[in-house]
Amino acid sequence: MPYVTVGTENDRDVKIYYEDHGSGMPVVLIHGYPLNSDSWERQEPELLGAGYRVIRYDRRGFGNSSRPTTGYDYDTFAADLNALLDQLRLDDVVLGGFSMGTGEVTRYLGTYGSARVRRAVLFGAIPPFLLKTDDNPEGVDGQVFEGIKAAIVKDRYAYFKDFLDNFYNVDKLAPDRISDQAWQASFNVAAGASPHATYACVDTWLTDFRADLPKIDVPVLVMHGTEDRILPFESTAKRLPALVENLKLIPVEGGPHNIGWTHPEKVNPALLEFLSDGGGPRAGLDRDLTAAAGAKS
Repeated sequence: MPYVTVGTENDRDVKIYYEDHGSGMPVVLIHGYPLNSDSWERQEPELLGAGYRVIRYDRRGFGNSSRPTTGYDYDTFAADLNALLDQLRLDDVVLGGFSMGTGEVTRYLGTYGSARVRRAVLFGAIPPFLLKTDDNPEGVDGQVFEGIKAAIVKDRYAYFKDFLDNFYNVDKLAPDRISDQAWQASFNVAAGASPHATYACVDTWLTDFRADLPKIDVPVLVMHGTEDRILPFESTAKRLPALVENLKLIPVEGGPHNIGWTHPEKVNPALLEFLSDGGGPRAGLDRDLTAAAGAKS
């Protein structure tokens, strides 16, 4: 299996697992908590079919990647992403993140700049700053996150049951948009994650991205469910157009946190249109078809 080595712990390599499929403009996909890169399965075929190269990877502590007890902060997560781009010699890429993955995209652009990046996509965004403070009254009270950590310590499997019910808004969207089997598959992935990573990642949700956002100088697409119970729309995505130039926000009405699974009929066309606007494979195909039609006429 393909890996990139991103560090060591006690003289053992810390490795990030990735998959690399297709050809064309590269789209790098970064998953959300507590899943792995397979969670993009409703987007990957659409991207491949439209002529993109799709690279997706498992964050440290999740999926097939190493399970160290160090490096659970966004500076390290962004460095892991940068190591992957270096190893694969990727340029002119689209960075796409879901949930926690939107933090990697934001911190990467804030730290490393956009020399290698053409566009960015955020599903279920965690920026700008989730924690409620005196200068961030729109945030969420810190005791909420202390309660989450306590619940994980007490019984992380029980916590995942409650988390995933709200991740998919099961009470409203099952079984039409989230089947029992799909929910169970997510639970199985979450249960297989590193117990340490499960706990340590909670503190990363409180990362302040406000200094990173003004540095983003590529077009950005944000899609976010209006009924997101994990990262409330009002505290996150709704605030981003005022903080990032050239950002397009698409609220997904009635959407939960994982809109990529529950609302692909809305998410996927908007994603492909946004990438096509950037001169992607679909744009090239459309130009060829237009030229051919003109020649026939």
